[in-house]
Amino acid sequence: MFGDMMGKLQEAQQKAAETKERLNTVSITEESAGGKVKVHITGNREIKDLEIDNSLLQDEEELADHLILALNKAITKAGEINEREMQAAASGALNIPGMDKLFGK
Repeated sequence: MFGDMMGKLQEAQQKAAETKERLNTVSITEESAGGKVKVHITGNREIKDLEIDNSLLQDEEELADHLILALNKAITKAGEINEREMQAAASGALNIPGMDKLFGK
């Protein structure tokens, strides 16, 4: 029984690692200012690129506002995707007796 439990736990850890690796390939783009600011981020919440229209470079405050808006939208979306995928990967661990208490289920 203990060996089976350890095997399932290792399997769940492997699934979580694979999911995290896959989330590096998930690309999310969010924008603000009608597309003048674009943020490209991975499912693991790593910012890969920023695109800023030259027209926003004249007003530092406006640019900062639009950057914050686009970044927050991208981070929120990436967080939702990340959480959903990691929960799915961890669901196998919930089938191990007693693990449901560990994950708060």
